[in-house]
Amino acid sequence: MSALVVEGGRPLRGRLRVPGDKSISHRALLLGARAEGTSVVRDLSNGDDVRRTAAAVQAMGAVLDGDRITGGSSLLRAPAGVLDVGNSGTGIRLLAGFCAPFPWRTIMRGDASVDKRPMDRVAEPLGLMGARVDERYPPLTIDGGGLHGIDYTVPMASAQVKGCVLLAGVGAEGETVVRERVATRAHTEEMLAACGADIDVDGLVVRLRPSKLRPFELGVPGDPSQAAFWVVAASIVPGSELAVEHVYLGPARAGYVDVLRRMGASIDVEAFDTLHVRSAPLHGTTVDAGEIPSLDEVPVLAVAASVAEGDTRFRDVGELRVKESDRLATVTSELAALGVATDVEGDDLVVHGGGLRAGAVRSHGDHRIAMAMAVAGLAVEGRTTVEGWDAVATSYPEFEAHLRACAS
Repeated sequence: MSALVVEGGRPLRGRLRVPGDKSISHRALLLGARAEGTSVVRDLSNGDDVRRTAAAVQAMGAVLDGDRITGGSSLLRAPAGVLDVGNSGTGIRLLAGFCAPFPWRTIMRGDASVDKRPMDRVAEPLGLMGARVDERYPPLTIDGGGLHGIDYTVPMASAQVKGCVLLAGVGAEGETVVRERVATRAHTEEMLAACGADIDVDGLVVRLRPSKLRPFELGVPGDPSQAAFWVVAASIVPGSELAVEHVYLGPARAGYVDVLRRMGASIDVEAFDTLHVRSAPLHGTTVDAGEIPSLDEVPVLAVAASVAEGDTRFRDVGELRVKESDRLATVTSELAALGVATDVEGDDLVVHGGGLRAGAVRSHGDHRIAMAMAVAGLAVEGRTTVEGWDAVATSYPEFEAHLRACAS
């Protein structure tokens, strides 16, 4: 297991471009495989999560050649073996929806982390649509075909569940309706519309009729969740000034920017997709889960809170317990290893500002915990060691190279 050593106290300067958005990349591969013909997708995320989805659609007959994805009903077939999604919870849940309309059996599993993540949240709606899904946790077996549309209210804030049901709805008989209580990232419905799907969006309600998808062309923008690490780092490392370019800043993806600005951060948006960040003193705030529906940015926002004046409360973030790690537990334990006091009060996380120091921390096999702790190490004098750094390969293999370039 690898480790990253971070020498803190060095200002971050320059410009960088984060990898292609992971959420969009997964969906581009699945829709490219479903569309009738050849699509062109540039700048896919090169993390292991997305490579696993690429391998899965290839195992079902889609043809990938550089930026080109050729798919459609004449090519797709039952996979010969188990589809291994690695560390990707997004991959397994979206693939479940992709596979459900087809009259074959699909078996999917992941690594030790994914195999502990609940799948009932997709098994329930797919079962209501007519698929046979027999497991609460991976390995996940889906016997598909013969689906019908349903009117489904997603019980938690989850773009993965919404996307799963909509991907299944493409091949279901009748209308599929998905209702949300909180707006989540809209990539699935936006990309389905771009593929010619018969789809309507009205606020928190998406209506989809069975559709034949056409090929598309897409340049994947930079991942805002990956950009968040650099935005926080440049905000909390004194003397920093950093530009993060070509970042997707669409609905439900950039709420962390508003949170950081409320804390006192100096963040400007240039040319619609570049975040220009200068270091600034921060103060505590209250963050509602609805501001950052996926909660992916909470670990690094907790690092920002650890150097802020006063306390920061993250409200209703219990969903963090079922991510790649129990992030309520791992954020708390690793910040404690760096001298930061926290409290978990029900589904709330409270971070008490002050006390951050260099030290030794662990990733717990979670890429976002690893990168968040690296950002914490940048903010203080001394040497911080992040054990289990290899977890970062799942989403952002270039992180260490970017860190060295900006902090040299």
